[in-house]
Parts: sequence; C-alpha cells; structure tokens
Amino acid sequence: MPYVTDIQEMRNLITEYTQQKTLWIDTEVADFKSRKPRLSLIQILDNPQDMSGNSVYILDVLERPDIVAEFIDQIMVNEEVEKVFHNASYDVKFLGSKKAKNITCTLEMAKKIPYYLLPVSNYQLKTVATELCHFHHIDKQEQTSDWGKRPLTAEQIEYAYLDCIYLAQVHWRLLELQPQVNPEPKTEDISLLTARYTEIEEEWKLLNSEFEHLQERLKKAMQMQNITESLYFKLTEYERKTIKTKFHDLLELVQNQGIELDFSITLTENLRKDLGAYLEDLNVDIESNTYLRLTPKNQESGDK
Repeated sequence: MPYVTDIQEMRNLITEYTQQKTLWIDTEVADFKSRKPRLSLIQILDNPQDMSGNSVYILDVLERPDIVAEFIDQIMVNEEVEKVFHNASYDVKFLGSKKAKNITCTLEMAKKIPYYLLPVSNYQLKTVATELCHFHHIDKQEQTSDWGKRPLTAEQIEYAYLDCIYLAQVHWRLLELQPQVNPEPKTEDISLLTARYTEIEEEWKLLNSEFEHLQERLKKAMQMQNITESLYFKLTEYERKTIKTKFHDLLELVQNQGIELDFSITLTENLRKDLGAYLEDLNVDIESNTYLRLTPKNQESGDK
C-alpha cells in the first residue's frame, strides 16, 4: 500500500495509469461537513486480483491542486480508461465533475440488481462487501477521522487502501451477477422459467397475504396501546386531501377571469360515454401503447 507524497512520483503514476483499461478509485475528503471540503487522498488500484494492497497507491493531494488537475485531465476525462467508484457522484464532484468520462458506479449497479439476487440490508460499500463478498471485521471508524491533519496515522492509511480492495471485489461480484439480471431473451429456457415461476407463486401468495395482515394488526395494536415507536417500527399519522370541483364551475371561472389553462385532459371511458356523439367535435390526440400481460392459462380458460 504505497503512500505517495512526492510530486514527481505522483505525476509518473498518473502517466502510467493512462495505459490501464480499468482503475478502481476512492477518495478521502477533509472538512467534508464544512462549506469548503478539501480533497485529501486519491486511492487507486489497477490490479483487482491483488488482495495484499501492494497494488493500491495512495496519492496525498491535500493542498496540491496542480496534481488534482493533472489527474482530472489525464485520467478522469480520458474516455479510454474506465473509472470505478462506489457512490461515484460524490467522488466525481472533486475529480472533474461533469467533465469526467467512462465512470462506473458500483452503488448504481447494486441498486439495479433484484433483491432476491442481492439481499443486502443497505448499499453502503461496507455492507455490500460484507454480505456479497464475505469480507469480515470491516472497520469504518476512520471514515470520519480528520483527513486534513498531517501526518496521517497508520490506521488512516490502512483504511484508505482497504476501501479500494473492497471496491474491486464488489465490482467483480456485481459483474458476475449481471447475466442473471439481464439474460438474453432469445436464449432463455422458458420451461425452466415457468417451473421456477410456478414453484414460488403459491409461496409468494401466502407470504404476501400474511405480510399485509401483519401490517394491519401492527398498526391497530400500536394505535390501541398508544405506542408510536417500537424496536422496528414508527407509527405516523398523515392526512390525504382530495380537492374536487364541478367542471361547470371551473369552466365558468376560467371564462369570467380570463385564466389560460392550456393543458390536455385525459378522456376516461366514462367521460367519452358522457360526451357521446359530441366527442367527434373535439380535437383529440390519440396515443396507443402496447403492453404484454402474462396470464396463467387456468385463469384464462377457467377451472376444469
């Protein structure tokens, strides 16, 4: 886990990284809760197979805007180099912002994977690395430490390089899940899909029914026992208002006050029936959409 403070060495590394196909990158920010956060470290891994940390370089860029600018110009804007982050929108704010190209965000990748394939309690890097990649004893205590203070502690440096290792392993595991998320429809085995569908259908109906029933029982029980919070739930009350008026009254108001209401109204089936033949006197736009519906055959034809 080389910790680099020499400016020329950092410049040499940045030049070398322009030749890489993919880089796994993390940052540490000083004064991140203030109005003027400062980029402190840029951690870079170019070999995801190296779990030792020897391939992770930590660039100390605190108060070195020239080095940050070079990194942005040569790496972040470089479309030939894929840059992988977790919660990329945060890091990229300090590394080129909208100029950055070819960015991959493992947070966004994870969110797109169905829960049954990725059953994690949240999408923080620590959680995904623990539950998906089976890393254990991940310590995030240094995350909120003072990254603007020098020298950095050994614990801070260790934390900084480990995040890149977690990031790379999470990325590769998410890539392994991709074929299950977006399989090729033309080659799908319909028989296997149908078998799995029917296998879980009845179980899902039972669980969903119990889930909804338990929700109602919990709400009523907490209400009757005057409990607003439990270990797992918070009971809140809200009011939903629906404001209605007669169409004739609205039309009269618009005409009398000279109000311009230039928007389309969806003509429901009931409205079309009420208008009858007068519908032909209206200038209408018709949108036609086609949807697919999957209907079990026994429900379509009736029980036999």
